Amino acid sequence: MLENEKQQMYRHSMSHVLAKAIKELYPNVKLAIGPAIENGFYYDFDNLAISQEDFSKIEEKMKEIIARNEDFTREEVDRKTALKMFEDEPYKTELIKDLPNDAVISVYYTGNDFYDLCRGPHVENTKFLRGFSFKLNRVNGAYWRGSEKNKMLTRIYVYGFLNKDDLKECLRLEEEAKERDHRKLGKDLNIFMFNDLIGKGLPVWLPNGYTIRRALSDYIIDKELALGYQHVMTPSLGNVNLYKTSGHWDHYKDDMFPAMELDDEAYVLRPMNCPHHMMIYKNFQHSYRDLPLRIAEIANDFRYETSGALCGIERTRAFTQNDSHIFCRPDQIKEEVDGVIKLILDVYKDFGLKNYKFRLSLRDKNNTEKYFGNDELWEKSEKALREILSSSGAEYYEAEGEAAFYGPKIDVQVKSAIGHDITLSTVQLDYQLPEKFELEYIDEHNERVRPVVIHRAVFGSLDRSIAFILEETKGLLPVWLSPVQVKILTVSEKNDEYAKSVYLKLKQSKIRAELDLSNESVGKKIRSAVMSKTSYILVLGDKEMTENVVAVRERGSKDTTQMSYEEFKEKVLKQIENKTL
Repeated sequence: MLENEKQQMYRHSMSHVLAKAIKELYPNVKLAIGPAIENGFYYDFDNLAISQEDFSKIEEKMKEIIARNEDFTREEVDRKTALKMFEDEPYKTELIKDLPNDAVISVYYTGNDFYDLCRGPHVENTKFLRGFSFKLNRVNGAYWRGSEKNKMLTRIYVYGFLNKDDLKECLRLEEEAKERDHRKLGKDLNIFMFNDLIGKGLPVWLPNGYTIRRALSDYIIDKELALGYQHVMTPSLGNVNLYKTSGHWDHYKDDMFPAMELDDEAYVLRPMNCPHHMMIYKNFQHSYRDLPLRIAEIANDFRYETSGALCGIERTRAFTQNDSHIFCRPDQIKEEVDGVIKLILDVYKDFGLKNYKFRLSLRDKNNTEKYFGNDELWEKSEKALREILSSSGAEYYEAEGEAAFYGPKIDVQVKSAIGHDITLSTVQLDYQLPEKFELEYIDEHNERVRPVVIHRAVFGSLDRSIAFILEETKGLLPVWLSPVQVKILTVSEKNDEYAKSVYLKLKQSKIRAELDLSNESVGKKIRSAVMSKTSYILVLGDKEMTENVVAVRERGSKDTTQMSYEEFKEKVLKQIENKTL
């Protein structure tokens, strides 16, 4: 047996030990499911209310069961017998009823007094689990079968490894992840906030956060302008008929907010921007000489994510996309997609991103009702993107069922510092919407033909990108993105006027600075500035005032260096201009 298979078998066996322990401690609970997962296992229970304070008690009970040397024994039963065995377990009963009438069902006993519905395999006896390292991780709510329409259950997550050193490393990484979690950093650094009275999943960007967003937005707009993109601004809502024309109403309605009916018309908050951009293209006549036309927008969009899917600013109900649609001739597809990939790689280089993979996202051929359009156009689009990726030399893998409903796409999957697999950038090839909106251009033979549309987002959403950057940098943002680039502190009141003059000069040079003239001690001011993760701290006292210099403390260093104001200003401006990491 391979090491990974063995570990998964041990984890699965431990999930039964957990279920038995919970049953012994809380006899009235109802059992749901308990699979092995990455880093451990979980089990879902109904009628169970526990907190982390109960974890040690549960762990001790699990160790007690392991020490009993109880056998895992398998028994095969028919459907009728299984229903009788689990008649007091409604969730098991539901699973059994989903099976065919003639199904042979396997049940595993742990000892003589506990059994569970399971395919196995398991270890032969709990004694083999004595060296298995485990630790209860967290308790969450989870809908039965993942549907909000079903009851919320209590899910207990447990870390579990064959090797105790692997558990130690997992726990270390967990602590690291807590420190990097963008939700914690966002709160600590006053970047964003949420309030249920405003609405779940609706982020409020505080001054520090808005500064980061503006810097990121300006950065990508400048990149796009240099490549011939034209920026537009379109409304955040649209007529329902717009989305019926695009196909979003039929294929995406469940992810949209409900329609608002006013004056015999119905409007919806837009989930994406492509229908608006189609209408911009349609507003003008186009010749083949006009193409490609690259339309871009920093656009606010809205999607109804379920409460359980919301995750800080990584997944929200209101977000801002760095979106673009390129209208081109078929013979321009390769050059345009190549150009987008080069832009993506250029941006990733600026941010020092290396841990990413290209994914060719295709439709699921066994579930074609999820997608619109005909087979010929789908095959044509998928073939074109596959050839472009192959000729580019980029390493990629294919994933069926990950396409947009109107076309295949190239997704760039980036692994975040806390282990999340995030789609940061995407390129989508679309023959369908030009047909839906009857888009045209006049070709070289003076005939009306359809353009091809390339949907493209380098940052995906600014919100998700900022979450990613915060976690990558642990909040230690590069100077050009830092909300406060320089914090100016004074030793005493005598130095206030000098500090004000330095502050004003920095502001005039468009360097983001803050001035701390409080009566706190210098040590406390420095600690506060360090906690805010400011790029530079200037400590100004009598010596600096007399010599007309600044004492510079760079982030991450406890030492200060004296230099002239002009020397310091040029240092900071150069880092901002070069987007130094």
